[in-house]
This record gives sequence, structure tokens and C-alpha cells, in this order.
Amino acid sequence: MPHGDYLGELAWRGMLHQATDGLAAHLASGSRTGYCGFDPTADSLTVGNLVSVVLLARLQRCGHTPIAVVGGATGMIGDPSGKASERTLLDADRVQHNLNGQKAQMQRLLDFTGSNAARIVNNADWLGGLGYIDMLRDVGKHFSVNQMIARDSVSSRLEGREQGISYTEFSYMILQAYDFLHLHRASGCTLQVGGSDQFGNIVSGVDLIRRVTGAHAFGATAPLLLKSDGTKFGKSESGNVWLSAEKTSPYRFHQFFLNAADDQVGQLLRWFTFMDREQIEALEAQHKTAPQERAAQRALADAVTDMVHGATETAHAKAAATALFSGDVRSLSASLLKDVITDLPTTEVPAAQLAGEGVPLLDLLPTTSLASSKREAREFLAAGAVSVNGEKAAAEGRLQTAHLLHGEVALLKRGKKLWHAVRLARG
Repeated sequence: MPHGDYLGELAWRGMLHQATDGLAAHLASGSRTGYCGFDPTADSLTVGNLVSVVLLARLQRCGHTPIAVVGGATGMIGDPSGKASERTLLDADRVQHNLNGQKAQMQRLLDFTGSNAARIVNNADWLGGLGYIDMLRDVGKHFSVNQMIARDSVSSRLEGREQGISYTEFSYMILQAYDFLHLHRASGCTLQVGGSDQFGNIVSGVDLIRRVTGAHAFGATAPLLLKSDGTKFGKSESGNVWLSAEKTSPYRFHQFFLNAADDQVGQLLRWFTFMDREQIEALEAQHKTAPQERAAQRALADAVTDMVHGATETAHAKAAATALFSGDVRSLSASLLKDVITDLPTTEVPAAQLAGEGVPLLDLLPTTSLASSKREAREFLAAGAVSVNGEKAAAEGRLQTAHLLHGEVALLKRGKKLWHAVRLARG
């Protein structure tokens, strides 16, 4: 892709919210270097952070050089942008632990080879040795307190007298602006990208570079990504959707995108995948004609899981979903079974009840989400609507120890889609 298409690429994908004047011409005139910052508030990035990583990946695919700045220094302070209250300050050991986790994930998402190889840098390397007096003399004098107070990230906190903002967080934009200045001097970096809540901080860096060096720098942001109901994207019922397989299994990650709302799947294909316009519009047309096939959601889930976790984990996630759909749950490995039941309603049953002849399903079903009473349970069993581990249960059926998959759990199903896990109680 030729230089200069970056903004056009973001625009047709709906990922361009703001851009400073002259950026299009600047990118079109040669290979440039741009960066995005990441706060090490956790040892894993989230799906929300993935938007920023994709901004860098698209920049790289347009022939420019991306730099991911992990905030080893600024992470110990905390960015007030988008926060209603003071962040919890992290100690140096926790910040370093979080940095290591995030770096490993970025190394899978960006290309670190070639003439425009990506780089990951830590702003503690230059901010850590900067003296307080030097910062006030050389950087602070270029900032107007009036303008700092007017920034959305600060003004919103000042309006709420109970929460307020500390001098520590108030100073954050100065440090972020200095990051931009340092990268401009050290690496010729002329662009900063991020979410729309970062625009004020980005403009502060652009202004600082102009005041100190006389050079032009630029910024661009993506809109905040929201779910169809207006809530923040990147959260499931169980909390954040993480890029770490330990925090969010590849199966659950795949399911998150597979469950994308019909009215948002086109947007998510544009934001999170590298499919071209023709491919995406073809999927949208297919989805419009046969939404029940969920072809767009399946393509989205496969592409994003493959990008984050790799083809092998994507295949495992699809196999688990297929097993649930077909009822062939006996084929699930112990690890996949554990992932699957995480999202299912669960009942624990003591080992003594399952021993010997086991517990009658007529008695067990009303304790699950599959029947509200014995009368309902009797009707479902008589109609052959209940299965145990994918096999139709008899009207007088019982759940026994032998039914426990991997000695841990049995999967009950009513009808085609309603699953419930029965787990062996421990202790």
C-alpha cells in the first residue's frame, strides 16, 4: 500500500475521529514514524487496547514505522483521561511485571522485521533520569495552566469537587508530551495516535515539539468503540475480555466475537480485521441475506482469534463450539471442557449422590436452569428433550459418577441450545 493511504484506510473503516492539520500531506510525502502509548495497569492488554495496537499495525502496513511506548514511568502515575477518580498507584515491581506481559502480546501483533520494523520502548528509560528542576525549566515553562485545566481529562474531574484531581495526575499530560518530544528527537517520530480521549494529550505533545524545536508534529485519533447498547466495548458479563489466554481463554475470546450483535458486526470487521472493503461488504451482504448463518460473526471471530492467539488455538475454539452445537461433548479435552463450562450455569453435586445408582434426573433437573419444577422435568424427560453429554436421557434416567467427563463434570442439555453443567462438589 503506498504511503499516504493511512488516513483514507482509517476513514473508510470508520476509525478516524480527529486528525491535526496537514497530516495527510505529511504521510504522503515519505515513510514516517508514529507511536501510541500503553499504560501498564495490568499484565495483559484488553480487547479495548487492541484498537490502539491495530492503529499501529495499519500504520505499518501503509509503509510507516510504528513505535509502541509502554509507560514504565507514566504508568506509575496514571492517565486521568476517561477516569472519574484517582488511579491506584503501582509500585515498580508490579509495573515491570505488567510491562513484560504486554510486550509479549505486542510482539505477536506487530511486525518486528524489515525496513519499517516495529519497536517497543519504555518511557522509564528517558523519564526515569529526568530531574524535577530540569522538567520545570525545560518543559513546564511551555505549558499554560489555563490550557491544561481546559482539557477534557482535567476539566471533567475539576467539576466534581468530591473526586477532584491530584497534582500527580494533573502532571500526566506534561510527561506524555515529553514522550513525544523525546521520540521526535531520538527517532524522528512525527505522529502520535490513540483513542479520542487522548486528543488533548496528543495536541499538548504537538505544541511542545513546535515550541522547543520549531518542527511540525501531528496526531490522529480513533473514536471510542461502544457496544450497540452504548456501553463500553471489550467487556463481557464476566468482566474484561483480555488478550491473555490465562485471563480469557481462546475459546471464550472466540465466543465473545462470535456473539457480536448483528447491527455491529460490520463495524467490528472493519476495525479488528485486515480484510479489504470487498471482502467485508461481501460478508455484510451474505449476513443481510441469511443472518441466521452468522457468516460475518464467524469470519470476525476466526480472524481476530487467529491474530491474537494463532491458528491452532482458533481451531481448538471452533472445535469446542462445534462440539457444543452438535452435542459431541465427549470429544472435548479437559482444558477445553473447563473453558466451555466457564460460561454455563453450573450446579455442584456431592460425590455421594452420584455413587452407586446415582441421582434421578427427575430430582436433579429442578435444581438446574433446565426445569423449574418436577412437573416440567417429567414433561421434558418424557418428550426426550433432555440429554446427558450429548446422549438422549431416558424418562427414568439417572446421573452417575460414570457420566462425569474427565472425572469432573457432566453436561446436561434441554432442546437444542440450553446447556447446564453439573460439577462434582469437592471437599
